[in-house]
Amino acid sequence: MRHHPHLARGRHRPPSFWVALLASLLMVLGLTSTAAYGKGDDAPPAAAADQVLNWTAGDPIDRYLSAPKTAVAGKATIVFENSTATGNTTSMPHTLTFSVSDPEFNNDVQLNILANPGDAEGGKHSVEVTLSPGRYFYHCTIPGHGMMQGILTVTEGSGEDTEAPATSAKVDGDQNGDGAYIGQATVGIEATDEGSGVDTVEFALGADGEWQPYTAPVVVNEVGEHTVRYRATDKAGNVAAEKSVDFAVAAPPTDDKTPPETSATVSGEKDDAGAYLGMATVTVTASDTGSGVNTIEYALGADGAWQPYTAPVMVHEVGEHKVRYRATDRSGNVADEKAVDFTVVEPPSQDQTAPETSVKVEGDRNSDGAFITSAKATVSATDDDSGVDKVEYSLDGGPYLAYTTPVIVDRVGYHSIAHRATDKAGNTSEAKKVSFTIAQGGGVPAPNCAEFDERHTVFVGTIDTGVPNRITRNRCTINELIEDEKDWSSHALFLKHVTTVLDKLKTDGVIDQRERRAINQAAKQSGIGKPGQVEGYTKLFDGTAASLAKWQHVGGGKFELNEEEGSITSSTTVDGMGMLWLPNRAYGDYSLKLQWRDDAPGSGNANGGVFVRFPKVHDHPEESRPEWVAIKYGHEIQVNDRPDGDMYKTGSVYGFDRVGLGGAGVTPKGTWNDYEIKVVDQHFEIYRNGVLINEFDNTGGQLFEPPRGDDPGTDGRRFASGYIGLQVHGVTDVISYRDIRIKEL
Repeated sequence: MRHHPHLARGRHRPPSFWVALLASLLMVLGLTSTAAYGKGDDAPPAAAADQVLNWTAGDPIDRYLSAPKTAVAGKATIVFENSTATGNTTSMPHTLTFSVSDPEFNNDVQLNILANPGDAEGGKHSVEVTLSPGRYFYHCTIPGHGMMQGILTVTEGSGEDTEAPATSAKVDGDQNGDGAYIGQATVGIEATDEGSGVDTVEFALGADGEWQPYTAPVVVNEVGEHTVRYRATDKAGNVAAEKSVDFAVAAPPTDDKTPPETSATVSGEKDDAGAYLGMATVTVTASDTGSGVNTIEYALGADGAWQPYTAPVMVHEVGEHKVRYRATDRSGNVADEKAVDFTVVEPPSQDQTAPETSVKVEGDRNSDGAFITSAKATVSATDDDSGVDKVEYSLDGGPYLAYTTPVIVDRVGYHSIAHRATDKAGNTSEAKKVSFTIAQGGGVPAPNCAEFDERHTVFVGTIDTGVPNRITRNRCTINELIEDEKDWSSHALFLKHVTTVLDKLKTDGVIDQRERRAINQAAKQSGIGKPGQVEGYTKLFDGTAASLAKWQHVGGGKFELNEEEGSITSSTTVDGMGMLWLPNRAYGDYSLKLQWRDDAPGSGNANGGVFVRFPKVHDHPEESRPEWVAIKYGHEIQVNDRPDGDMYKTGSVYGFDRVGLGGAGVTPKGTWNDYEIKVVDQHFEIYRNGVLINEFDNTGGQLFEPPRGDDPGTDGRRFASGYIGLQVHGVTDVISYRDIRIKEL
């Protein structure tokens, strides 16, 4: 947002006040042409120019109603109209200002036109200028109107750019004899424009799919016929005609003859008779250990048409219902149809109107509209009947969390915040979503934080201080600055470190004195640095060759040591599924901590996992396929941020308890994630970056003490102890691990 510093601190005043104040300030600064005040009797008439450029404004304070995108170098008459004729009904003043302070844009036109319907010219003003080739940044200088902005591109020549961009697309991948792409196809799109230049490139999946921004080659791996449409727009607003490519994806060769396993659950609030009050949500899951799940479908009622299942199905209509479901794997095996039956009744409350929610996203923006460094999202909710009970938000498709304070987002890239509210009668509003971008390059580098910690409050060791885990001035959270898991040689050194951090946070206004005392007291109580008080974790892998030598690899693939950064990475040259496991002993109840990083090549995401509670590999009936001992007789804690493909995402207990992509959220590739897997008796807890993302109670089957010859297999894995391993999934599923440690509980 760009505006004059003297105007930014003004209180709310009537429009006439702003007119007078702006006019006097701009006149003193010498920034305003005579056109800013209307043509007085003594003002010389403007000579006619070769081209006329028109801007209009009205009641909105977030945009000009119309503005040119391109012009030709040379003389031009600029007309700015903010009048009743253009839709100004409130006498709101606006300015049209050309910036002269940004080195990225031309600064040779000092233009500041102030207009409102009540001025001498009725809100319509004109001025003659001379434009140079390049780009001009224009905006409104009135406080609160900072979103009124844009770019005027000036070119050499005698006319505007009227030619749309040229576009083309290419489909790549391995093909079979029929021309179908085996496993997946990658669609690359190109666009060129010799006039004003390409502004946006878009693509859409299928004949009716929504248009999406094209930023990287599009990977399509669903078996079947596909159409990818594409188009481009240049900076002059010319849109290329839509084009498309058609292709087919075939399943890789496989002997898979087994259809997927499917299940469904119905959730919602019930009455005493078991009927769902107001709404029931049907969640369908499918898994396939052979070629993998290709599609999931559902149908409403006994005769309803089959539809693609992409999200839980919400049924609001009062009455008895049946939801049928089935799944197909990539080899074409179709699971038998199953169904769930349930009843929905009217809720007893008289209040049936959900709350209204809104969100306001604030922060400094660049010329492209992206927020610089960070954005603050403030959610509000109102309910005129029973009153608001709770407000929730979801960041980037993650789980809905209780909203208590504004949400600060500072990770570089595209983000979305969904928000909803529930009133005291139980009515929940439909989620609304706002999207925005945090700027990168030019530039805002990623924050240089020692760790990645998304917990909502500040922890010192295991002590929860209750202080919000805020983003600090250097864009790290308070937890990330404290680094409570670091090994300290003495308690005094740790306390000195915490004091230094807290003093800086207090000076910067991040915490107050009460919060400083709370964190400092927790640091003293933690005992971190005292003998026998350093968390009690034993290193299983410390990044050295000697430490790695204690592990053993079985099956396909390979892990390679990166001794400089103290990590291991699955191989990009040795293919196959395999496992690196620690054969020296089995563990019972414990907390296992490690860090992992998604290093998959290209734009895709890696698939892997951590194996726990599996029997000894050697002398086992499955020893001919040793990696399957862990898969069939243990539990795999999934690592997978891929938005498509396997439905078991990060935090899932594979084949037993599914977490969708929103459960843990997605961190950028190349970013280390903290992972904690806590196993006590048959209760599993999985934490990612300090946040609990899944809990699982293993209640099925008989309890066994491994190893023994009659392992229960996939029908009931209930071992009281077992071994630990890391999965390697294949050459494209590249994942790095480091700092593996365990504490027995």
